[in-house]
Parts: sequence; structure tokens; C-alpha cells
Amino acid sequence: MVVLACTDLPSAEPWREAPEYLNLFVPAAYRAAYRAYVSPVGLEATLKALLADPAVLRPPGAWEPHGLSPYDAFGLSGGYNRWKVAGLYKSRRAQVARGPRMDQGQREFWMLVSPYPDVTLQRLEPGTLILVLETPRDEIR
Repeated sequence: MVVLACTDLPSAEPWREAPEYLNLFVPAAYRAAYRAYVSPVGLEATLKALLADPAVLRPPGAWEPHGLSPYDAFGLSGGYNRWKVAGLYKSRRAQVARGPRMDQGQREFWMLVSPYPDVTLQRLEPGTLILVLETPRDEIR
């Protein structure tokens, strides 16, 4: 699973940190490298705010929303109940956008998902879940 983490979000006002999502969707061994945020606004508005940041990198195909099954969106390595999440989405697909950001020499990989499951896996939230993976500086070449 490629999931995304950041220490200082641009235009972070509409986003709030949501570490409770790390236990659900991030492998335990890598949780320290991730951050999770939620936004009450949808994917398009969240992307618009994010793409206004000059630190966002734009390689071909990055930041383009795609409809994915929950398994493809969240992967299979987190601790979430796959059956519950699949039941929330039913035949609906999660809209997912992924892309990199470089902040003061620190590379981050972002994943935005909308709608996203609430932390109890009881309902889908209409906003956007943002997962960010921060790559250690010594691994960037």
C-alpha cells in the first residue's frame, strides 16, 4: 500500500490532524513515519488547496483522482476490518489522489481519499482523509 505524511500542512486551516486513522490504515511498523488528517471538504476542494502550495511536485499522473475499490485505496497491510470497510462502500468506489511534495528537502508522499470511513467504521464521511508518508532524508537520492 502506498500511503502518504507531513509535518506542516499548507493552508491547514480546514484540515485537522487525525492520528486515530493511523491504527486503521497504516502498518504498525511504519506508523511513526505517517501523519493523518481529515478535511470536511471533498476531494476536489482539498486538491485545489493543496495544489496551490509551491512545494507540491507534479510528475505525470500525480494528483489525478481515480475511483478505486476500498482494498486498492487502503491496501491490505493496515489493521482495519476489510469486511466492514467494503460494506460501507458497497458498489461505490473511493475517489483517491496520490502525489509527492517536497518541503525544505523533505520528500512526502500523499494520499487523499473521499469519501472515507469514520474511525469506528460505521459510516462514510463526505470529506477527505489525507495520509502522508514522510521519507527519511537519508533515503532520498
